[in-house]
Amino acid sequence: MAVTPMGFAASIYLAIRYFPNSQGSGIPQAIAARQIRDLAGRSQLVSIRIAVGKVLLTVMGLLCGASVGREGPTVQVGASLLFAVGRMSPRRQPGLILAGASAGVAAAFNTPLAGIVFGIEEMGRSFETRTNGLAIAAVIAAGVTSLAFLGDYLYFGTTTVSLHSFAGWVAVPITGIIGGLLGGLFSRCLILFAGGLPGRLGRWLKEHPVIFALLCGFGVALCGLVSGGSVFGTGYAQARGLLEGTQHVPILFGLWKLVATALSAISGVLGGIFSPSLAAGAGIGVGIAQFFPGVPLDAIILLGMVSYFTGVVQAPITAFVIVTEMTGDHAMVVPLMAAAFIAQAVSRMVCKEGVYHALAANYRRDAEQWPRRTSNA
Repeated sequence: MAVTPMGFAASIYLAIRYFPNSQGSGIPQAIAARQIRDLAGRSQLVSIRIAVGKVLLTVMGLLCGASVGREGPTVQVGASLLFAVGRMSPRRQPGLILAGASAGVAAAFNTPLAGIVFGIEEMGRSFETRTNGLAIAAVIAAGVTSLAFLGDYLYFGTTTVSLHSFAGWVAVPITGIIGGLLGGLFSRCLILFAGGLPGRLGRWLKEHPVIFALLCGFGVALCGLVSGGSVFGTGYAQARGLLEGTQHVPILFGLWKLVATALSAISGVLGGIFSPSLAAGAGIGVGIAQFFPGVPLDAIILLGMVSYFTGVVQAPITAFVIVTEMTGDHAMVVPLMAAAFIAQAVSRMVCKEGVYHALAANYRRDAEQWPRRTSNA
């Protein structure tokens, strides 16, 4: 019970003291860095210093039990590395940052196609021929490097499930609605805390980030206690085990994982929400599957993963592409697409903007103050 809270507090202290703007996922920082025109402003969000801190403190967070993933950090690290390469060419920096971010997703999950789609849909929000050529080149380089070190693999193993029954297709919109609703609530919580709570409580949280991280760490430790330790870490082992039928988790695992990930994220501990969201979605799928006994369990787990992840990030194409590429199950493409777009519509009713872009807006606002702070120093 002591390791997780103390680890959270130490991580936030080190991040604030030595690696500012490295907290949290890293994807909002990369998005904001693309949108900021000033070189000095960009370097506050993506740099070699931040990349080093991101790697070290993400590992620290995982070791102390934070419910975080590695893909957000790899996005910021990839963006930082290519930003460093392009410092002498400001005109090319936005494209290089996008390319580095795309390569980070591809390398984290061995999903080159998802890396490209993520760059277009989430980082760029458009298709720019020149920029996406850079992204494809970076993804190829990341893929070759990943293959050299880890070989060819499917992140969640291979599944061959499909939907053949009426009940299975009924589960598609239901899972999309539930996943979108829960994902939207998760995002709204993160955006609320990132923007600052109103009143005295908000001021206290802003003035005492280390103590707040300690309290969040205690909450994660409690979630771990009631879930038998299943919510700690990325959730990769639990999600893959559920798909393969080798893992048993509490029936409320998905909700406990959601809460643990939310506490980890609002604390500022370094780490992404990609992997934990997929794991939480798998757990939500397990819960929904109890009401569809005749439908293959792994089919509803896949629907839960895509629906909840889409609800969180509001990037439906990235969601179904990455899950399809992770499992190699192309028979589920159409149901996953349908669930993803239903989840996006429901999530937008709860949270008007995707979490990454909403958080990136905070960094852009802060960037307007950085020159002033420097001049007043």
